[in-house]
Amino acid sequence: MAESTAPHGPDLGSEGIPLDDLRPGVPTGGQVDGKPVVVIRTADDVHVLGGRCTHYGGPLAEGVCAGGQIRCPWHHAAFDLETGEAVGAPALDPVPTYRVEIRGLRVFATAPSRTHPARTPPSPPGSVVIVGSGAAGAAAAETLRREGYEGPVRMIGLEAPVDRPNLSKDYLAGTAPPEWIPLRSPSFYDESNIDLVAAEVTDIDRSRRLVRTADGAEHPYEALLLAPGAVPRRLPVTGAEADHVHYLRTRADAEALIARLEPEARAVVVGAGFIGLEVAASLRHRSLAVTVVAPEAVPLATVVGPTLGRWVERLHRDHGVDLRLGRQVSSIGAGAVSLDDGTEVAADVVVVGIGVSPATGLAERAGLDVDNGIVVDDRMRTTDAAIWAAGDAASYPGSDGSRVRVEHWVAAQRQGQAAARNMLGHDRPFTDPPFFWSSHYGTTIRVTGFLGRWDEEVVVGDPSQGSVLVALRSGGRIRAVATIGRDRANLVAEDALARGDHAALEALLRQGAAA
Repeated sequence: MAESTAPHGPDLGSEGIPLDDLRPGVPTGGQVDGKPVVVIRTADDVHVLGGRCTHYGGPLAEGVCAGGQIRCPWHHAAFDLETGEAVGAPALDPVPTYRVEIRGLRVFATAPSRTHPARTPPSPPGSVVIVGSGAAGAAAAETLRREGYEGPVRMIGLEAPVDRPNLSKDYLAGTAPPEWIPLRSPSFYDESNIDLVAAEVTDIDRSRRLVRTADGAEHPYEALLLAPGAVPRRLPVTGAEADHVHYLRTRADAEALIARLEPEARAVVVGAGFIGLEVAASLRHRSLAVTVVAPEAVPLATVVGPTLGRWVERLHRDHGVDLRLGRQVSSIGAGAVSLDDGTEVAADVVVVGIGVSPATGLAERAGLDVDNGIVVDDRMRTTDAAIWAAGDAASYPGSDGSRVRVEHWVAAQRQGQAAARNMLGHDRPFTDPPFFWSSHYGTTIRVTGFLGRWDEEVVVGDPSQGSVLVALRSGGRIRAVATIGRDRANLVAEDALARGDHAALEALLRQGAAA
């Protein structure tokens, strides 16, 4: 959903701001010609950039600076301080940079400009093929061009890249128009010389370095990125393949579901994970009667802890959702869903959200190593030196040495960006911790770190008051942080997790407790 950040703070075009008011590394808001900007003082310079994140318009002045970047507090997009480039997902476009002048110990900024640094990849391949047009594939294609790659880039997928997180949120709720859903216009890919091929890849010929599509076409590559994503798990009960039963993964899935949402329709959502609950919230926004059926006693408790889980449960009940927890679906009929306790729930439409499975079939047939995902190293490279993998289907080494596979949009984008840079010879490890956000009735939960592997929950604040930080520890160390209303703390946690700075994570808890 596109939002806006109103300009505030001193006018750097006319009145400027005292240099001594700028603390090193701390973003400060201002404006130029009525547009918001953010001012950042570093050890040897002052930078002024556009103040709105180009993803959803988040206020960069409330973000965090680290490693020569400023990061958005809403969805953790990262921008280069020197050039304004979007160097970390989910933002795709740069922010403007401004020329800075210091007059009499006051900082002024003049008209914006955009810097497009010329880059030459260290060791580019002759051609690149990307299998998959989701988050990882699209991010990789754009990164190749931004990094100066001039060779052929072909992205093969069944649909053009779309803003998938919006499908279960604003788009399904009816508050995001269709034109917001494509990540890019068709002309963007033409202008970027990225060849989009609408097809299904059926096999990989590693010896000849080519992929084949279902129509029999062959597409040669020197470097190949596998970003096939994941497929929804099917509900194994009678009636689960009926026309009124829907799975939500693609834009076509969302449109087919929306087409069935008649006024006064009754919906059953199977699954109380983040996707299932987002769907429930979106359908309630449309005033549908919604019942959620799930086997767990407390939704999300195993993922983000019981405190947030119980709060989310109350939030949905307060908004009229009928939560049938501890229950499973036994069958689906034309107008009702039968549960394992013998009860029936009226249902004109059923949405199944019980998780996904990595799409590894193509890699397995090609003889690549697969272990709950396509096995890659910390450069996102598979056991074939010419093939990389990224996104929901990639199994990569986590910070503690164990293998992890993450099903989050931003993580997939960043993996695609990392794989693209390494294809070009940059040889950089992928160390970003996962991050995602989930929206429920106007409240957003932000989560950074590796979920599902914790044995202790530490809660600072109160979710019912709109301000909470939940730290999840495993073996005495914080592995993940979930927040509501503490966006900057979530950014600080992400940076600390990426650096393996456990002392900084514990300090964040202490600071939160003292706030």
